[in-house]
Amino acid sequence: MKFLIINGPNLNLLGKREPGIYGDESYDALCKMVKDYAAAHGSTADCFQSNHEGAIIDTIQAADGVYDAIVINPGAYTHYSYAILDALKAISVPAYEVHISHIDQREPFRAVSVTAPACVGQLYGHGLKGYLMAMDWFLEKK
Repeated sequence: MKFLIINGPNLNLLGKREPGIYGDESYDALCKMVKDYAAAHGSTADCFQSNHEGAIIDTIQAADGVYDAIVINPGAYTHYSYAILDALKAISVPAYEVHISHIDQREPFRAVSVTAPACVGQLYGHGLKGYLMAMDWFLEKK
């Protein structure tokens, strides 16, 4: 299985940005974790992160026919990017939405995801392990 892991704004600051919420592991550690996990399951994983909505949309569109599954943490775009929602709906690659923190226990606006309806599922509050849990969902379906 070929995974594409997409991370949105500020996730490049993992380990530095609010470690009490997001943990102290770096973005590089996250990428290593998902790549190692994929390899241990006979799969591959490519990581992509951008602070720019258009770059995320371009990456989603380019994934069609190339990847088997997307694990996406849209970051703040979760709450208002109908463009990312539309991009996810426009391709045939299934996506699973992941959030490191408990989005339902934070500011009220964070509890609403406009991108989740285009995904096969949503996980939040499991820290970085949520990415592996989403990958497991796809691996069990294969």
